[in-house]
Amino acid sequence: MIQPVCAHAARTVIKKSYTRTGGVIMTNFDFLKDEPKFKSFADTAIAAERIFSIDESASVLNCRRAMEFAIKWMYSVDSSLTKPWDDKLVSLMSAEDFRDLVDNDLWQRLDFIRKMGNTAAHTGKRVSKEQAALCLENLFVFMDYVAYCYADQYTERTFDEKLLGQTEANPASVKPQTPEIDLETLIKENQALKAELTARREEQQPAYVPKPLDISEYKTRKLYIDAMLEDAGWIEGKNWLNEVEIPGMPNKSETGFADYVLYGDDGKALAIIEAKRTCVDVSKGRQQAKLYADLIEKQQGRRPVVFLTNGFETRISDNQYPERKVASIYSKRDLEKLFNLQSMRTGLTNIFVDKKIAGRYYQEAAVKAVCDSFDRKNRRKALLVMATGSGKTRTVIALVKILLNHGWIKNVLFLADRNSLVTQAKRSFVNLLPDFSVTNLCEEKDNYGAHCVFSTYQTMMNCIDMVQDEDGKLFTCGHFDLVICDEAHRSIYNKYRDIFNYFDAPLVGLTATPKDEIDKNTYEIFELESGVPTYGYELAQAVKDGYLVDFMSIETKLKFIENGIVYDELSEEDKQEYEETFETEDGNLPEQINSSALNDWVFNEDTIREVLNILMTNGLRVDYGNKIGKTIIFAKNHRHAEKILEVFGKEYPHLKDYAKVIDNYLNYAQSAIDEFSDPKKMPQIAISVDMLDTGIDVPEVLNLVFFKKVMSKAKFWQMIGRGTRLCPGLMDGADKDKFYIFDFCGNFEFFRMNKGKSTANTIAVQGAIFQLKFEMSYKLQDLAYQTEQLKKFRSSLIEDMTGKVRELNRDNFAVRQHLKYVELYSSGENYQALTYADTLVARDELAPLIEPEKDDAQALRFDALMYGIELAYLAGKKYSRGKHDLIKRARGLTKVANIPEITKQAPLIEQILHTDYLDRADVNDFEKIRKNLRDLVKYIPKEYIIYETNMDDEVLSTEWNESELENDDLKNYKAKAEFYIREHQNESVIAKLKGNIPLNFEDVKELEKILWSDLGTKADYEAEYGEKPLGEFVRGIVGLDMNAAKQAFSEYLDSTNLDSRQIYFVNQIVEYIVQNGMMKDLSVLQDSPFTDQGSIVDVFTDLSVWMGIRKVIDQVNANAAA
Repeated sequence: MIQPVCAHAARTVIKKSYTRTGGVIMTNFDFLKDEPKFKSFADTAIAAERIFSIDESASVLNCRRAMEFAIKWMYSVDSSLTKPWDDKLVSLMSAEDFRDLVDNDLWQRLDFIRKMGNTAAHTGKRVSKEQAALCLENLFVFMDYVAYCYADQYTERTFDEKLLGQTEANPASVKPQTPEIDLETLIKENQALKAELTARREEQQPAYVPKPLDISEYKTRKLYIDAMLEDAGWIEGKNWLNEVEIPGMPNKSETGFADYVLYGDDGKALAIIEAKRTCVDVSKGRQQAKLYADLIEKQQGRRPVVFLTNGFETRISDNQYPERKVASIYSKRDLEKLFNLQSMRTGLTNIFVDKKIAGRYYQEAAVKAVCDSFDRKNRRKALLVMATGSGKTRTVIALVKILLNHGWIKNVLFLADRNSLVTQAKRSFVNLLPDFSVTNLCEEKDNYGAHCVFSTYQTMMNCIDMVQDEDGKLFTCGHFDLVICDEAHRSIYNKYRDIFNYFDAPLVGLTATPKDEIDKNTYEIFELESGVPTYGYELAQAVKDGYLVDFMSIETKLKFIENGIVYDELSEEDKQEYEETFETEDGNLPEQINSSALNDWVFNEDTIREVLNILMTNGLRVDYGNKIGKTIIFAKNHRHAEKILEVFGKEYPHLKDYAKVIDNYLNYAQSAIDEFSDPKKMPQIAISVDMLDTGIDVPEVLNLVFFKKVMSKAKFWQMIGRGTRLCPGLMDGADKDKFYIFDFCGNFEFFRMNKGKSTANTIAVQGAIFQLKFEMSYKLQDLAYQTEQLKKFRSSLIEDMTGKVRELNRDNFAVRQHLKYVELYSSGENYQALTYADTLVARDELAPLIEPEKDDAQALRFDALMYGIELAYLAGKKYSRGKHDLIKRARGLTKVANIPEITKQAPLIEQILHTDYLDRADVNDFEKIRKNLRDLVKYIPKEYIIYETNMDDEVLSTEWNESELENDDLKNYKAKAEFYIREHQNESVIAKLKGNIPLNFEDVKELEKILWSDLGTKADYEAEYGEKPLGEFVRGIVGLDMNAAKQAFSEYLDSTNLDSRQIYFVNQIVEYIVQNGMMKDLSVLQDSPFTDQGSIVDVFTDLSVWMGIRKVIDQVNANAAA
């Protein structure tokens, strides 16, 4: 740390202290009176301290006013500060110009004053003496900084807390007479001072030594933890107490003091919070908090929840799951709900799935798999892979009903990435769970209190910080008890991931993407092994079971789509059209038009005609062959779709209203979708761009046409799902048993070769630029780059990045998820020794948060291009693609060189285009290019010429292929076998096993027929269950009838010779066997509940009694042997 020094020799450092003089209270702010220019805020600051001993809230309000007046005064006298569009305090403080003037610690002090002032003014919450004192200290540090930078004479001083203890003799004299300050007026008044004071600040500021915010445990609480508690609706002194004495601690005084204890309405402790300094790992307080919780549990009979926090990181131990990270402290109602649910919760082992909701075997198996994961495995995340049309929504509705009935949940959040999916899901919940209150946040703005909330990700992002009720913030981090994420593959690992980190609830993800095609990151988020979801039911098995229909692919290669339009291969007539169409101004003729241009900016009518002819000739038809079945054509873009419609009209003029474009350009698109979905209405052919790719349910679809390339496997399978649904009686009385996929762009071939991309992590341009700057700052640490120019460049990058981080709104829930890193990288000091790990932190924690620039979008994209080139250079990588894009832009500028700004840069543009400048360039050169050209690229004319041609295309080949679906027979054998056993418990052989009746030879044969013939093969069984006897397998599913179990142990249950502990022990054995069917592993008898009243040796002092019981257990097991 730099030691305090004087700004220059002319300034004499004088140590001062203040005392009471003539009955007037001296304050820490009296020095402000020595400078007449500070009159606009001096009196208010002094008043804030003088009233401290009388009214803490008034003191804080005056601190806030004095700070606001001083900041406005700075804007009026310092030319580096530009008045923002809004002169509210938060806007003035958040402006990048202002944040550049004050260091991060000082800004945090100011923000604390602002927040406490808001609390005092608007919430009615009491301000404590400690909070008011901290506001005064923070205000003093700020005023000291103002004096250092702008005063005629500066005296070094420190804050004297002793002055706060004085009593004001005349309270009425405290109120300052300073009126509200109008910034515009102040700017005009101080215009004459601007140049002088700006110069003085520029001279003095570099020598100012910041007063570090040494965040002790106490100040951690005040700055961060108290803010968390207030945000969650806790009221200090009412249901939140500090430093609560806990007797019985293992120390000399036998007493400890819990940092915080949170109480319920019944006066019992709901939670304790162990606070540590911000720089301390929260785990340091874990044992201490455990001891407090042990003692409180002993005292009140209920164990409190434990929170460990240092203000940045918060962890919870809720007495059910392993300790985990949470976004914030729970609200009071969240904690009370948590305890209520824990007291009502029952096991999920023997559950009943409502067959009216989810009646198919795989739906029941999926529900049970999730319940098993939540209950027996104690997991909090599950991923269901279920083919489109297999009933994912019904499955989760059945799951929700079970979790409600068993006391696991009260509030549910259902998230999807599109309004239509949200609406469909809500409709299903209303129909199948009519007594469960629901709301759609996308449509309803007055029903936030419903127990089941449906929302898109973006809507929920906006609602978290905005929605309040009479108790405060509604959507606190513990509000929901279950979060359901529809189509998890598309959205869970993009910018909305913060939602899942914020809500501390078990998570169920749904997706129709085949399990082997799901991105590895998705499995990691759900804490699952890659390729192994919680439960999977894919298209192949659904087709095999008869729940969905199979497809046949008709893969056609067209010459132009495969090879492009090659001039030398055209007929003489088509060559003439080619020349007339594509010859350039200077007479050049391209050798060919690449296939990628087709249906992008070149639309060839005959290519479209060939596609439509193949569809209309070979497509599946209805109405006894009189009309094509419902068909979706997936087009490349809107122009392509319109061109398809135009050609269809020319080729089939008699089929009026037969085809229609349905995409985002269409007003009232939903009504057009509804018409297409109605089998009795036109159109028969929907030409779609993205809108019908996912989320539409039209069972009548018989033909899909891929007239575009699809690079994502996830999306490809979603699109195929548009045709898989059953449709009874569709084919002239016969059921739909297949559908056709016409592929003209090689999609099946592409994916057969295991290509394709998962959904990419998308990041906005401002985030990408931040990340590029961060990585460049890391690379620029290398010894090779320690030139003065590059060191200055690195400093400028760091200054830019700290400015962007400081701009972030700390009150936003998404920013709070990453507060530790936001605070860390708000200070330039923390960029001095970056590591590769730091670049990963910046990528994941900061880049997605960066706010958009108020700058030209094209200029920003050019920045990103050039920073990418600079980073590649620093990393020693090739940058040929970036170089190509740069040359393309430079060439574009030459076409508008008459613009004066571009003319000025002509020599640089010439160097880029006509010399080896780019090959010789280094970072300094690239940065010169960026700075000189970034504001010019907006002038580059947008040349987007559309060419329409009608040259003869030809079919190269057509292949008809079966679907080649893969299925997972093994797991589905297990699901079907277990489902069958549960559904047929009244069949003779199964009833015998449940009733503890030994099986005969015929029974065993019947069991073998069911399991080894009807449901699958012996190999299927052994692959799943190994050598397990069939009877044991069945008994393990159906359990043992309670009456049969009691009959087996009746000798002991009815005996008057057993004492209460022995009867308890036998009853526990009975319950275990009823639940599990057998007791093969006797080691369970060494655990609770069997040992709750003593071990076997303790309970059965006469071991002959125990041996008799053991014999009964063996007989029950033997009766299941088959």
